[in-house]
Amino acid sequence: MNADPLVIAGKSYGSRLLVGTGKYKDFAQTREAIVASGAEIITVAIRRTNIGQEPGQPSLLDVLPPAQFTILPNTAGCYTAEDAVRTLRLGRELLDGHALCKLEVLGDPQTLFPNMPETLKAAATLVKDGFQVMVYCADDPIQARMLEDIGCVAIMPLASLIGSGMGILNPWNLKLIIEQAKVPVLVDAGVGTASDAAIAMELGCDGVLMNTAIAAARDPVLMAGAMKKAVEAGREAFRAGRMPKKTYAASPSSPVGGLIGQAGT
Repeated sequence: MNADPLVIAGKSYGSRLLVGTGKYKDFAQTREAIVASGAEIITVAIRRTNIGQEPGQPSLLDVLPPAQFTILPNTAGCYTAEDAVRTLRLGRELLDGHALCKLEVLGDPQTLFPNMPETLKAAATLVKDGFQVMVYCADDPIQARMLEDIGCVAIMPLASLIGSGMGILNPWNLKLIIEQAKVPVLVDAGVGTASDAAIAMELGCDGVLMNTAIAAARDPVLMAGAMKKAVEAGREAFRAGRMPKKTYAASPSSPVGGLIGQAGT
């Protein structure tokens, strides 16, 4: 039994790393990387990946069955609240009433920055419709609180732009969101390497979601394993509590009392 589970919408998960399923060379590599990551929740872009909406075509669910993984349908590629709601209703039908989903409503195709007015609108509709909404959002503490008040089950602020690999550009805003939230906060977008994931966890994030950082690595399977370790190490460091930073003086790591040559020794 995991003594420190990630709990989302009342369900416990042993891994705090969530991974996407896009950008791999084929379904076989997708599965190999996801297994190496240890992730239990995997995101699927309903508009881009076949999970049954194209009968007769290869389905991602053949290699990543829902009996083994929690499938998190997402609205990647949606630019309006209406499109996002329609897409997730289709995902719920394809997954036999599955309520957990990831909402993202994008502002433009260049930055993929979230359109927050449309995101708030879609979140309100989906929560009212019985969805358990995990929501991609700007790192804005006020809007994060609004999404939580609507009833979203997890807040997912970006660390930097989707696919940029720039890491966490504004740790201060993330800390503000984490400190006020009563639901899990997971960094979504911008992670480029293992140290980025570790830093997110050390800040107090409940988890990290990533896709490109693994799929676009030279060796995706090896990177998936590195990300698994980074998330675990970052979480342990957060729970342990780091030492205070001291910019004004050195502090010996060994005891100074009773040193050879001192009086009385």
